[in-house]
Amino acid sequence: MIIAQITDFHISLPGQRMDEMFRTSSFLEQAVAHLLSLEPSPDLVLATGDLVDKGVPEEYARLKDILNPIDAPLYFIPGNHDDRDEMRRAFSDLDYWSRDDEFLHYVIDEWPVRLIGLDTLIPGKISGELCEERLRWLSDRLAEDPEKPTLIFMHHPPIKSGMSAMDRHGFDAGGAEMGAIVERYRNIERIVCGHLHRPITARWHGTVLSVAPSTAHQMGLNMLEGGRQQVIMEPPACQLHIWGEETGLISHTSYTSEYEVPLTVKLS
Repeated sequence: MIIAQITDFHISLPGQRMDEMFRTSSFLEQAVAHLLSLEPSPDLVLATGDLVDKGVPEEYARLKDILNPIDAPLYFIPGNHDDRDEMRRAFSDLDYWSRDDEFLHYVIDEWPVRLIGLDTLIPGKISGELCEERLRWLSDRLAEDPEKPTLIFMHHPPIKSGMSAMDRHGFDAGGAEMGAIVERYRNIERIVCGHLHRPITARWHGTVLSVAPSTAHQMGLNMLEGGRQQVIMEPPACQLHIWGEETGLISHTSYTSEYEVPLTVKLS
């Protein structure tokens, strides 16, 4: 089972800053082409938030057009740049969101790895949280099947990354409480996130937490206390999480932009 993770697209409209300066739409097109070129193909794709930049209908329409060539199931979760109501309207054909729930979280049980999507959005804020209601929902879902291998995917990572400029807009509340819930379950293979625009891995409350790089621009690795946010055009990438019964979950960072491979040497 191959799980592709793409994140932080920041799709905007032609002529806007994200489109002209950071070329987010063309970079996502490259990411889609990259996923389609993989052999074997991913079984599913997780899109872990900041799908668009301003959360308006026209951006979601453009996003859908770019993602349309992907045949594999796509599972979306909102980021701080997204709008829940507009996401529901744009992806009204998806049946995994409850129309009666305020939050866009859900469980997918049809794969060898159980997928739990968590909504960490706080409308109008960059940072995220898990309120009491969302923490209770997560606890209840984990208790339903404490044996099946499980992957939790969310936008905001509930950790301090060491990049103080990004950590100021990390988790407002609920991170420690989520950690206490996660510690009770040994079947949680991985927690995968976005938001930080860098590949990051941490051991967290008995499992592994990873952050995928953006399909477009990355954040500079500035670890100075009080440091400023820096955007850097490091190569965009996705992550591939490969599940096997004997190996568990193994993750790879796969670069999505084109680059020259000058020489191939057969080693054995």
